[in-house]
Amino acid sequence: MGNDGGSIPTRRELVKSAARAPTVSELKATALESLGHAWSHDPLTSERLDMENVVSDWRGRLYNYESVLRGLMPGGDDDEAATPALVNGESPELTFASTGIASLRDVVKLKFRRYSPPGSKDREVWACPISLKELGPATRAVYLVPCGHVFTEAAIKQIQEEVCPECSETFQAADVIPILPTEKPDLDRLSARASDLRSKGLAHSLKKDKTGSKKKRKAEEGSADGTTTSNKARRSGREDGATTVKTPSKPDGNNRVSGINNAMTASLTARVLEKQEERNKRRKLASAAK
Repeated sequence: MGNDGGSIPTRRELVKSAARAPTVSELKATALESLGHAWSHDPLTSERLDMENVVSDWRGRLYNYESVLRGLMPGGDDDEAATPALVNGESPELTFASTGIASLRDVVKLKFRRYSPPGSKDREVWACPISLKELGPATRAVYLVPCGHVFTEAAIKQIQEEVCPECSETFQAADVIPILPTEKPDLDRLSARASDLRSKGLAHSLKKDKTGSKKKRKAEEGSADGTTTSNKARRSGREDGATTVKTPSKPDGNNRVSGINNAMTASLTARVLEKQEERNKRRKLASAAK
């Protein structure tokens, strides 16, 4: 252009080339990485999964039992409940409200089996008790409802009778739940199963769903009783010559824990309540300092 030996660039050289479509192997690697994260981290808190205390909902998602308990506890702050807290500077993948878990009947406690591969004394893996294959993103795994024992899908298909090999509890073919399914037929089957259970008044764990009956009973009691509690209290106060009505005190954490029969649930509930108390104290101190 100026006798300097250069050349004028063409439009093809100046325009940025279109992004290359990912190959099949690259898509599989991305999906495997995402599945591996779901196998090792709680989607509610982004914390590592404690495989000794893992539960699953009707979709086959994995959660820490403690995070489900924390979500079921009544929150002390509406803003905190609406906006999930950041974990390690990142937002969790979903909120507890979006899971649809309304009670512990909506989840099943999973029972994994530890296994030490030959030649590795210090290394233990979570493996299928039948095939001894390591459970994880590279293996299609399922669990049985209601017992919660986990196996590879291939091992369960080889069983002729619908009886759990670990505890001998019977199960139906529809109650074999794939863990973290990604294929559409599996997701459609699980959705149809959940709808069928709701129509029968059952939760995911095959226990009676009491959430709907409680709401219905409260609505019926409210419509049948035309007099509100405050009116009744004022009327009884006038009859007795009293001017104030004594309101019942809220049960403390110890009373709530003492009403739980399951020892593991009681200990985890006590831990969650203790964390809630500490968080409320810090919030009060911060507001007082302002």
